[in-house]
Amino acid sequence: MDLKNDLCLIDHRTIYTVYIGGGTPSLMDIEAIDILINGIKENLNLSLDVEITIEVNPGTINVDLLSFYKKIGINRISIGAQSFNSKQLISLGRIHTPEAIYYTVNLIKHLGFNNFNIDLMHGLPNQSISVALNDLYQTIILDPPHISWYQLTIEPNTLFSAKKINLPNDSILWNIFKAGHDLLINYGYHQYEISTYAKLNYYCRHNLNYWYFGDYIGIGCGAHGKITQLNGEIIRTIKIRHPQKFMKGFYLSKKYTISDFDKPLEYFMNRFRLIDIVYRGEFEFFTGLKEDYIRSSIDVAISEKYIIETKKYWKLTTKGRLFLNDLLELFFNT
Repeated sequence: MDLKNDLCLIDHRTIYTVYIGGGTPSLMDIEAIDILINGIKENLNLSLDVEITIEVNPGTINVDLLSFYKKIGINRISIGAQSFNSKQLISLGRIHTPEAIYYTVNLIKHLGFNNFNIDLMHGLPNQSISVALNDLYQTIILDPPHISWYQLTIEPNTLFSAKKINLPNDSILWNIFKAGHDLLINYGYHQYEISTYAKLNYYCRHNLNYWYFGDYIGIGCGAHGKITQLNGEIIRTIKIRHPQKFMKGFYLSKKYTISDFDKPLEYFMNRFRLIDIVYRGEFEFFTGLKEDYIRSSIDVAISEKYIIETKKYWKLTTKGRLFLNDLLELFFNT
């Protein structure tokens, strides 16, 4: 019913990607996954080459489940490895072992899933450069087409935030990133987003849609959606986070229209994550606002050397990538 309630927002559009994530969807049994995928197919107009991704955690997957994924059309797997270091996995509260990661990847390959991602963290508690690079090297050995390599951040009001965790300092974090980036490039991976690397033709289409400020519907507990209407209005939806309320049929927590004041920040917060250039005409196309609306902020960004500007596009500098939050703050006051 949650999905059906949102159908009025998308007006029979074709769906090009489906992402089944959040929590551990690989804990769902075959019957539950079957109901979910059939419901999606029955209610949405999926493209013939739709990308359907499911997140799996090592230790929660087996040959029967993966074989069924393939049978019902799931064609991309995202593996939550996070680390190949046993101590780090324990510190992160993960239940799997490094051996479970190898087993999962080999099983995925054996069953013919050519498109898969490995999620890996760096900047972990007490992590040295050598340990971080070993994690990355172990990942590269498994030859995934796509690697999400992101820095651990401690969110407020979480179990980690309540603990006194010794995270690497900024100097170590920079050295980890620089050495890791070079390693990935040397092995044929292309950085197309701040924390994402992939081989050619294996960029995640679902993620690209986010970063290009595309539309998507969010279904399930705590899911967020963004839908642009025919009149240019951009609607955000936020679903109920509490599972018991959701199961009782209370789906929508909040629904609102993005104001003109917030559009620049929302747009650049996504678009500047991508490595490629930003064509200046894209801003008006996706937000409905003229470039004059952000001219003063752009001028400051140029003067601070966060971006360079040509007649056709904007491009982040190295400084802009390193101080992305500072750059985005300029659009708070647009």
